[in-house]
Amino acid sequence: MDTNTTAVLILVGSFFVMLICRFPIAFAIGLASIFTTYYLGLPMMQIAQLMVKGVNVFTLMAVPFFIIAGELMGAGGISKRLINLSNALVGWLRGGLAMVNIVASMFFGGISGSSTADTASLGTILIPMMHEQGYDDEFSTNVTMASSVQGLLIPPSHNMVMYAMVAGSVSVGRLFLGGIIPGIVLGIALMIYSYILAVKRHYPKGEPFNIKNVLVTLADSIWGLITVIIVVVGVVSGIFTATESAAIAVVWAIFVSFIVYKELTPVKMWHVIERSLGTLAIVMILISTSQVFGWLLTYLKMPEMVASAILGLTDNRYAIMLILNVTMLLLGTIMDMSAIILVATPILLPIAMTCGLDPVHFGVIMILNLGIGLITPPVGGTLFVGSAVSGVPIEKLIKTLVPFFIVMIVVLLLITYIPGIVMFLPNLLMPVLGV
Repeated sequence: MDTNTTAVLILVGSFFVMLICRFPIAFAIGLASIFTTYYLGLPMMQIAQLMVKGVNVFTLMAVPFFIIAGELMGAGGISKRLINLSNALVGWLRGGLAMVNIVASMFFGGISGSSTADTASLGTILIPMMHEQGYDDEFSTNVTMASSVQGLLIPPSHNMVMYAMVAGSVSVGRLFLGGIIPGIVLGIALMIYSYILAVKRHYPKGEPFNIKNVLVTLADSIWGLITVIIVVVGVVSGIFTATESAAIAVVWAIFVSFIVYKELTPVKMWHVIERSLGTLAIVMILISTSQVFGWLLTYLKMPEMVASAILGLTDNRYAIMLILNVTMLLLGTIMDMSAIILVATPILLPIAMTCGLDPVHFGVIMILNLGIGLITPPVGGTLFVGSAVSGVPIEKLIKTLVPFFIVMIVVLLLITYIPGIVMFLPNLLMPVLGV
């Protein structure tokens, strides 16, 4: 066995052994990199240099701002206003609260960009409301978790910023635009399934549709929704970079939460900072250690090995795209989303590009795959949050999640094999790469 093959086995093998032993993902990545570097006889100082290089990226500055903005808007009264707006729009349908849940996630996702934040914020309000109106606890929790994945696709999404950073010359603005239609398609698909189930189980309707109520709730929630306009329009038009728009979004969120809605107290603000720093610390450690891991993968020619293995199975582009989806779905069940983006993108993106996939198209496919992973055991972060919020054991949720998985995978296949769903808005509004 040659040196490179042994090094690959040490790198990948030790990483998965530590995952099985429940090491924190960042430590598993970092230690596996140290073991491999030592075996190869490379200078240990290179690890420190690569870790610093990994976080010394201007685009990366957008990530903490998006995290803080999402936490601010979640704690500042925006959640209940979005629920009121969603209720006015779709609450009159059969299974109205399920529809409200999905539409509210569509709105809230455009502010927080986080599946777990969406589930925690909206779930604490909507799941008890649905229980009181006779909805099954499992269904109430599952529709909250499944719809929260829209938040990863609909901009702003700090995961898309991370993908753009790892992928290289990929426009954040084009990625943001690429996620809008798939996010809406996912929401519509979930609404169709929820409506069919609501009719079958005789779930209640809400109050009749009232245009005056829609206008009143829209006026009340518009301050929060302006956050999305600031980010998306600012980045797409070229007025702001992603980092600048994220910083402005934080300032706007503070203004709305403190001055307009007056629901963000100093105590709440402290908790917002605390949660944001906790999330950011995890993300930054992951990025720095993944930089070393990714460099070693490239040094050992792992991307070429994986590409040769996949292309050796078939040269059919549709089959290769299916293999890539299955690979990402499987990775999503055992690894953290951020870690997969950082580690797997350099390996899988070149393969996708050999099939003719635009990096923006592949990025959206990856985000949805990994979003499904967030509600899949054994490491699905959103699944754990949903269970904690609702009090329903994970074992019960998993059984009833199967139809939602099917709906989401159908949407995944649609956006994979119909590129126009992703690429229509980027090609229409930003035909030239580079923002």
